[in-house]
Amino acid sequence: MIFMAQNSRKDPKGRKLKDRESWRSDGRYSYRYTDSMSGKRHTVYAPDLPELREKEKQIAKDQDENILTDGAIKKLTLNQLFDRYMATREFAESTRANYIRMWDNRVKFEIGTYKVVQILPSHIKAYYTYLSRQGYAFSTIKYLHNMIYPALEMAVDDDIIRKNPAKNFSSDYGKEPKKRIALTASQQEKLLAFVKEHSFYNAYYPMLLVMFGTGLRCGELIGLTWKDIDLKMKTVSVDHQLIYKNLGDGCRFYATTPKTCAGIRRIPMTKEVWNAFKEQKEQNFMLAKDRDYEVDGYKGFVFMAKTGRPLMPSAVNNVLYNIVDAYNKEETSTAKREKRSPEYLPKISAHVMRHTACTRMAEQRMDIKVLQYIMGHAHISVTMEVYNHLDGLDRVEKEIARLDNMAVNS
Repeated sequence: MIFMAQNSRKDPKGRKLKDRESWRSDGRYSYRYTDSMSGKRHTVYAPDLPELREKEKQIAKDQDENILTDGAIKKLTLNQLFDRYMATREFAESTRANYIRMWDNRVKFEIGTYKVVQILPSHIKAYYTYLSRQGYAFSTIKYLHNMIYPALEMAVDDDIIRKNPAKNFSSDYGKEPKKRIALTASQQEKLLAFVKEHSFYNAYYPMLLVMFGTGLRCGELIGLTWKDIDLKMKTVSVDHQLIYKNLGDGCRFYATTPKTCAGIRRIPMTKEVWNAFKEQKEQNFMLAKDRDYEVDGYKGFVFMAKTGRPLMPSAVNNVLYNIVDAYNKEETSTAKREKRSPEYLPKISAHVMRHTACTRMAEQRMDIKVLQYIMGHAHISVTMEVYNHLDGLDRVEKEIARLDNMAVNS
C-alpha cells in the first residue's frame, strides 16, 4: 500500500508552520494550546511568526513551571488580588477596616488597576516615588507596602507570577519619620506641678500620673475599667483597648484586643500610680458619673467625659494640648515679670506621654526585658531605641557622675 505524504502547512512567505500554528487571512499568526492546570483551550495572536514563537516559548516555560496561563488569571488586577488576599486573612475588625480604607484611598485608583502579571519592580518603585513626592511620610508608604507585598507574595505562591515585584523595599521613600520626643525630667515635673495647682485642669492630674507611671497606649488608657484595677494587689491588667472609628455603621466606640500578644500584660503599680487611681475613684464618685455606659461588654470606665462615656482619643490629646497652651501662657507672663527668657513646654500628645514614661524607666536603669513587658512592645528593638537614645547632655552628665561615684566608693 502506498501512502501519500501530506503537504506541510506554510505561511505566505514559505515558512513551515508548526503544529497548532496558523496563518490567518487578516495577516496575523495564531497559536492554540491547552492550559495544563485548568484544562482550558486558549489562542494567542501575533503580527508575525517570530513574535508568535516567542509567545510560544513563554507559554511552554509557564507550563513547565506550573505558572497559571488561564485568561482570567492573566487579567487579574492588583485590586482583585488584594481582595483575594484579604479573604484569606484573619484580622481584627478595626485592622481590616483600616487596610481597606487605606487601599481605597491610596492604591485602588493608582497602581491597583494594573494587571498582576504585568507589574514590574520599576512600577512599584515609581509608585512609591510618586507617594514620596506627594509628601507622604515613610511610615505611610511602609504601611501600604505591608499590604501590597504579601498580596503579591500570595500570587507567587499561587504560581500566577514567578517573582514578587515588591520584594526590595527601600527606606529612602517618603518624608523622614519625625524624631520621637520625650519630656525631660524637669519638663515632666513642671507639667505635673502646674496641673496639680490649676483650678480647672487639676481634674486630669490623676490621669497624667497614670500615663507617666504605666506608659499605657491611649486606647489602653481610655479602655481601663475598674475591674482591670486591683488596688489590693496593686496591679493594672491590660487585655483590651478602645477605638473610636467608623467601621461602616457610623462613628462609635469599639473594644478590641491588643494587636499582639505582648499587649496583654499586668503592670505593677508604683505608690504614686496607686494614689492616682484612689483619687480618680473618689473623683468619679463625687461627680456621680454614669457607670453603666457599655462598650462591647465593658463598663465602669476609669476615665470618663462629663457624659459618663469613655474619653475619646482625640479628647485625651486635646486636654494635653490645652494644658500646654495654658502653661505656656502663664510662663510668658512669669518670664516677663522676672525679666528672663520663657521656658516653654513642647506640644504633648498621648504618644509623647507614653514615650516619656518609657524614657524615665530606661533612665532609672530598669531591666530592658522588664521594660519591654511593661510597655507591651512585641519586639525588643522598639525598647532598645529608647535605651540607645540620649535626650541631651543632662542624661550623659548623670551617668558620668554615677560612674564617678562608684569609683570613689570602691
